[in-house]
Amino acid sequence: MLTKYGLETAIPILVIALAVVIAGFFISNIPFRIVLFVVGGAVLLFTLNFFRDPDRTTPDVPGGVISPADGKIVAISDVEDTEYLGGKAKMVAIFMSPLDVHVNRYPVSGVVELKRHIEGKYFAAFEDKSSELNERTHIGINTGEWKVLFKQIAGFVARRIVCPIEVGDTAVAGERFGMIKFGSRVDVIMPPDADIRVTMDQRVTAGETVIAVVER
Repeated sequence: MLTKYGLETAIPILVIALAVVIAGFFISNIPFRIVLFVVGGAVLLFTLNFFRDPDRTTPDVPGGVISPADGKIVAISDVEDTEYLGGKAKMVAIFMSPLDVHVNRYPVSGVVELKRHIEGKYFAAFEDKSSELNERTHIGINTGEWKVLFKQIAGFVARRIVCPIEVGDTAVAGERFGMIKFGSRVDVIMPPDADIRVTMDQRVTAGETVIAVVER
Protein backbone atom coordinates (compact mmCIF):
# COMPACT_ATOMS: atom_id res chain seq x y z
CA MET A 1 0.00 0.00 0.00
CA LEU A 2 1.06 3.61 -0.55
CA THR A 3 1.65 5.89 2.42
CA LYS A 4 -0.95 8.56 3.07
CA TYR A 5 1.91 10.99 3.74
CA GLY A 6 2.96 10.92 0.09
CA LEU A 7 -0.26 10.61 -1.91
CA GLU A 8 -0.25 14.24 -3.05
CA THR A 9 3.17 13.61 -4.61
CA ALA A 10 2.82 9.98 -5.69
CA ILE A 11 -0.54 10.16 -7.48
CA PRO A 12 0.41 12.92 -9.99
CA ILE A 13 3.72 11.17 -10.74
CA LEU A 14 1.95 7.83 -11.26
CA VAL A 15 -0.66 9.39 -13.54
CA ILE A 16 2.00 11.06 -15.70
CA ALA A 17 4.16 7.91 -15.85
CA LEU A 18 1.15 5.79 -16.79
CA ALA A 19 0.21 8.30 -19.49
CA VAL A 20 3.74 8.02 -20.92
CA VAL A 21 3.47 4.22 -21.04
CA ILE A 22 0.03 4.37 -22.69
CA ALA A 23 1.30 6.93 -25.21
CA GLY A 24 3.93 4.41 -26.24
CA PHE A 25 1.25 2.14 -27.68
CA PHE A 26 0.26 4.85 -30.15
CA ILE A 27 3.79 5.60 -31.40
CA SER A 28 4.80 3.91 -34.64
CA ASN A 29 8.51 4.68 -34.22
CA ILE A 30 9.76 1.52 -32.47
CA PRO A 31 12.91 2.97 -30.78
CA PHE A 32 10.90 5.93 -29.45
CA ARG A 33 8.15 3.58 -28.29
CA ILE A 34 10.70 1.54 -26.35
CA VAL A 35 12.08 4.70 -24.74
CA LEU A 36 8.59 5.69 -23.57
CA PHE A 37 7.95 2.21 -22.17
CA VAL A 38 11.28 2.12 -20.35
CA VAL A 39 11.08 5.65 -18.92
CA GLY A 40 7.42 5.45 -17.94
CA GLY A 41 7.81 1.98 -16.47
CA ALA A 42 10.90 2.96 -14.49
CA VAL A 43 9.16 6.00 -13.00
CA LEU A 44 6.12 3.88 -12.13
CA LEU A 45 8.23 1.25 -10.36
CA PHE A 46 10.38 3.80 -8.54
CA THR A 47 7.36 5.75 -7.29
CA LEU A 48 5.50 2.65 -6.12
CA ASN A 49 8.66 1.44 -4.36
CA PHE A 50 9.50 4.77 -2.74
CA PHE A 51 6.04 5.49 -1.35
CA ARG A 52 5.32 1.95 -0.18
CA ASP A 53 4.16 1.58 3.41
CA PRO A 54 4.43 -2.04 4.62
CA ASP A 55 2.95 -3.16 7.92
CA ARG A 56 5.44 -3.83 10.71
CA THR A 57 5.32 -5.83 13.96
CA THR A 58 6.86 -3.84 16.83
CA PRO A 59 8.56 -5.91 19.54
CA ASP A 60 7.51 -5.35 23.16
CA VAL A 61 10.87 -4.75 24.83
CA PRO A 62 10.88 -2.98 28.24
CA GLY A 63 12.90 0.21 27.84
CA GLY A 64 13.35 -0.44 24.16
CA VAL A 65 14.02 2.30 21.64
CA ILE A 66 12.74 1.20 18.25
CA SER A 67 14.25 2.38 14.98
CA PRO A 68 12.15 5.23 13.57
CA ALA A 69 13.47 4.68 10.04
CA ASP A 70 14.58 2.05 7.55
CA GLY A 71 18.20 2.40 6.52
CA LYS A 72 21.83 2.03 7.55
CA ILE A 73 23.49 3.07 10.81
CA VAL A 74 25.98 5.81 9.90
CA ALA A 75 26.86 7.19 13.36
CA ILE A 76 26.92 6.05 16.99
CA SER A 77 28.33 8.57 19.40
CA ASP A 78 28.24 10.33 22.75
CA VAL A 79 26.78 13.81 22.41
CA GLU A 80 25.70 16.79 24.49
CA ASP A 81 22.04 17.76 24.12
CA THR A 82 20.94 21.03 25.66
CA GLU A 83 17.68 21.27 23.72
CA TYR A 84 15.62 18.51 25.35
CA LEU A 85 17.54 15.92 27.36
CA GLY A 86 19.60 18.59 29.10
CA GLY A 87 23.06 17.08 29.16
CA LYS A 88 25.08 14.08 28.10
CA ALA A 89 23.35 11.67 25.73
CA LYS A 90 23.90 8.94 23.17
CA MET A 91 23.07 9.35 19.52
CA VAL A 92 22.35 6.85 16.75
CA ALA A 93 22.00 8.14 13.18
CA ILE A 94 20.19 6.27 10.39
CA PHE A 95 20.73 7.09 6.71
CA MET A 96 17.77 6.43 4.40
CA SER A 97 18.63 5.92 0.73
CA PRO A 98 16.04 6.63 -2.01
CA LEU A 99 15.40 2.87 -2.19
CA ASP A 100 14.41 2.54 1.49
CA VAL A 101 10.90 2.80 2.90
CA HIS A 102 10.59 6.45 3.94
CA VAL A 103 7.69 6.30 6.38
CA ASN A 104 8.89 7.19 9.90
CA ARG A 105 7.63 5.58 13.10
CA TYR A 106 7.72 6.60 16.76
CA PRO A 107 10.75 5.08 18.55
CA VAL A 108 9.09 5.06 22.00
CA SER A 109 5.69 5.48 23.60
CA GLY A 110 4.89 8.61 25.58
CA VAL A 111 3.80 12.20 25.14
CA VAL A 112 5.12 14.56 22.47
CA GLU A 113 6.61 17.47 24.43
CA LEU A 114 8.65 19.13 21.68
CA LYS A 115 8.18 19.77 17.99
CA ARG A 116 10.40 22.29 16.22
CA HIS A 117 11.02 22.79 12.51
CA ILE A 118 14.33 24.38 11.52
CA GLU A 119 15.08 25.78 8.07
CA GLY A 120 18.52 24.89 6.78
CA LYS A 121 20.75 23.65 4.00
CA TYR A 122 20.73 20.38 2.05
CA PHE A 123 24.07 18.68 2.55
CA ALA A 124 24.29 14.94 1.88
CA ALA A 125 22.42 13.27 4.75
CA PHE A 126 25.22 10.81 5.55
CA GLU A 127 27.55 13.70 6.45
CA ASP A 128 27.72 14.53 10.18
CA LYS A 129 27.26 18.27 9.56
CA SER A 130 23.78 17.59 8.13
CA SER A 131 22.56 16.91 11.67
CA GLU A 132 23.12 20.54 12.64
CA LEU A 133 23.01 22.45 9.34
CA ASN A 134 20.30 20.84 7.19
CA GLU A 135 16.57 21.53 7.24
CA ARG A 136 15.10 19.34 9.95
CA THR A 137 12.27 18.71 12.40
CA HIS A 138 13.02 17.94 16.05
CA ILE A 139 10.59 15.81 18.06
CA GLY A 140 10.89 15.18 21.80
CA ILE A 141 8.98 12.43 23.60
CA ASN A 142 8.67 11.93 27.35
CA THR A 143 8.09 8.26 28.19
CA GLY A 144 7.26 9.11 31.80
CA GLU A 145 10.65 7.84 33.01
CA TRP A 146 13.09 9.26 30.44
CA LYS A 147 13.17 11.30 27.27
CA VAL A 148 14.08 10.73 23.62
CA LEU A 149 14.78 13.39 21.00
CA PHE A 150 14.83 12.49 17.33
CA LYS A 151 15.40 14.54 14.22
CA GLN A 152 13.97 14.16 10.72
CA ILE A 153 16.75 15.58 8.55
CA ALA A 154 16.35 16.51 4.90
CA GLY A 155 19.23 15.43 2.65
CA PHE A 156 20.75 16.51 -0.66
CA VAL A 157 17.84 15.01 -2.61
CA ALA A 158 15.13 15.14 0.05
CA ARG A 159 13.45 18.53 0.23
CA ARG A 160 10.20 17.71 1.97
CA ILE A 161 9.70 16.69 5.59
CA VAL A 162 6.19 15.50 6.51
CA CYS A 163 5.41 15.55 10.23
CA PRO A 164 1.69 16.16 10.98
CA ILE A 165 1.94 15.83 14.76
CA GLU A 166 1.56 18.35 17.56
CA VAL A 167 2.83 18.90 21.09
CA GLY A 168 0.57 17.00 23.46
CA ASP A 169 -0.05 14.09 21.07
CA THR A 170 0.27 10.56 22.40
CA ALA A 171 3.11 8.61 20.79
CA VAL A 172 2.97 4.83 20.48
CA ALA A 173 6.20 2.99 19.67
CA GLY A 174 6.11 1.64 16.13
CA GLU A 175 3.19 3.76 14.93
CA ARG A 176 3.59 5.92 11.83
CA PHE A 177 3.98 9.68 12.32
CA GLY A 178 5.36 11.06 9.03
CA MET A 179 8.00 10.67 6.35
CA ILE A 180 10.91 12.36 4.58
CA LYS A 181 10.76 12.33 0.80
CA PHE A 182 13.59 11.15 -1.47
CA GLY A 183 16.54 10.19 0.75
CA SER A 184 17.34 11.53 4.20
CA ARG A 185 18.51 10.83 7.75
CA VAL A 186 17.01 10.37 11.21
CA ASP A 187 19.05 10.97 14.39
CA VAL A 188 17.87 9.44 17.68
CA ILE A 189 19.20 11.02 20.89
CA MET A 190 18.76 9.00 24.09
CA PRO A 191 19.82 9.09 27.77
CA PRO A 192 23.55 8.51 28.37
CA ASP A 193 22.92 5.14 30.03
CA ALA A 194 21.16 3.74 26.95
CA ASP A 195 22.52 0.33 25.99
CA ILE A 196 23.08 0.57 22.23
CA ARG A 197 22.02 -2.62 20.44
CA VAL A 198 23.13 -1.81 16.88
CA THR A 199 26.50 -1.46 15.16
CA MET A 200 27.93 0.78 12.44
CA ASP A 201 26.71 -0.01 8.91
CA GLN A 202 23.98 -2.31 10.23
CA ARG A 203 20.68 -2.27 8.33
CA VAL A 204 17.68 -1.43 10.52
CA THR A 205 13.92 -1.57 9.99
CA ALA A 206 11.49 1.10 11.20
CA GLY A 207 9.07 -0.18 13.81
CA GLU A 208 10.94 -3.45 14.28
CA THR A 209 14.67 -3.10 15.06
CA VAL A 210 15.55 -2.35 18.69
CA ILE A 211 18.39 0.17 18.47
CA ALA A 212 18.84 0.63 22.24
CA VAL A 213 17.47 -0.29 25.65
CA VAL A 214 17.15 2.15 28.57
CA GLU A 215 16.90 0.33 31.89
CA ARG A 216 15.43 2.27 34.80
